[in-house]
Amino acid sequence: MDFIFTVCDSAGEACPVWPGHPASAHWGIEDPAAIQGPDIEKEKAFVQAFKYLKDRISAFLALPMASLDEIALTHHLKEIGRLEGAPPATVLPFDRRQA
Repeated sequence: MDFIFTVCDSAGEACPVWPGHPASAHWGIEDPAAIQGPDIEKEKAFVQAFKYLKDRISAFLALPMASLDEIALTHHLKEIGRLEGAPPATVLPFDRRQA
């Protein structure tokens, strides 16, 4: 694996250790499955989550990979995770490469 993106802020479990040295970033979004209320509100939450993920994946695919070193890539991946849709108090998972 070259890239790992975590998205859930409410899983309640630690992220696993990934083999190798993939670039990783937390792209948290609110869990649309946690929405209570009418079906239309639930659907709206899923559509919004899809939009946020689509926008982030598009930003990722637009990166000039060949010209980015590991530090620049990590910076860009974290910035993408801060795009619209990130929960206000996102707790980032432990990144063992920063230890």
